[in-house]
Amino acid sequence: MKSAALKPLVIKGKKISVPIIQGGMGVGVSLYPLAAAVAREGGVGVVSSAVLDRLVSKRSGKKVNSYEAAYEEVSLSKEAGAGAGGGVGINIMIALVRDYDASVRGSLDAGVDFIISGAGLPLGLPAIQPPKDTALIPIVSSARALDIICKKWEKLGYRPDAVVLEGPLAGGHLGFKFDEIESESNKLENLLPPVKDMAKKHGDFPVIVAGGIYLYEDIVRFMQMGADGVQMGTRFLATEESSASEAYKQAVVLAKEEDIMVASRPGSPCGLPFRIIKQSPMFASTLKQLRTPKCDKGAVLLKDKDGKFSVCPAKEDNENYFCICNGLLSSGDYNPGEEEPLYTVGTNASRVDRIVSVKTLMDELVGKKK
Repeated sequence: MKSAALKPLVIKGKKISVPIIQGGMGVGVSLYPLAAAVAREGGVGVVSSAVLDRLVSKRSGKKVNSYEAAYEEVSLSKEAGAGAGGGVGINIMIALVRDYDASVRGSLDAGVDFIISGAGLPLGLPAIQPPKDTALIPIVSSARALDIICKKWEKLGYRPDAVVLEGPLAGGHLGFKFDEIESESNKLENLLPPVKDMAKKHGDFPVIVAGGIYLYEDIVRFMQMGADGVQMGTRFLATEESSASEAYKQAVVLAKEEDIMVASRPGSPCGLPFRIIKQSPMFASTLKQLRTPKCDKGAVLLKDKDGKFSVCPAKEDNENYFCICNGLLSSGDYNPGEEEPLYTVGTNASRVDRIVSVKTLMDELVGKKK
């Protein structure tokens, strides 16, 4: 039995028996094997939509588009993870402009339980397609951002079904400026009260906290502070069911505290601070020499003046930016040997000392005795 301290998480009428959401880690880390395993343990398993068309196409041996990839990955997750009181979600980043709407539609048509959306403000998410039973959950880093989203969504006749509050200790893209990451006011425990108040103001929906959550005790502490659940990425990265490459997992196990850094120059072409392991081969080699990005995947492309998706800072400035698409694909074992990998992690990655099964991890996180 799980600890009584961890109350179920209820979002849009759906009861999740364990209030733990597995972070949607892209590229290629959070796929259906991981999402289904978490759902089977009563939590929320989350697929990442990032470059999912490439990953599913390679696995299936037939070319699929973003809609078809999202539909397939959600369907497989729901089928394999059904019946244990958990749920299935998908993380869709605003920064992936080209594939955003299609990923949303594919997920909705597959009956995904939750769409979690960040890396920008998902202001138009409810307008893409009626969500029906699917819960729409924005990711924010401040009460102000949540207020902006709520006011915009209210004009569309919708309100968030929950919100993920992500602090500066998370992995991957961070919703803070570089000089804000170490600020006392931006600690997760200090961000939570105003975001909780904002959620109450706009309809009293659940608040899930993320960024630096590592132990059962951390989960209990934040839930006692008023959080309704937690989202965790790095702990699930280091599981047997994670689709990260073995080299990526071992890099996490071997990482020391001083190896975890926020990349700035070179950094992500999305323009957001990006937490990584500094020994990541792509990052390390970019520091040594200028390298010409292949940019043959184009997941973060923006439109040019002619309306074509062709613009990426990494294509023009390989001194200040790394080729995030190919680097992350390599870390997800998509193109081994073709491109050097890029390893993104949360701030507590150095505490990971072994790879475990999702069941073992979930037992630990709900406070079961070892």
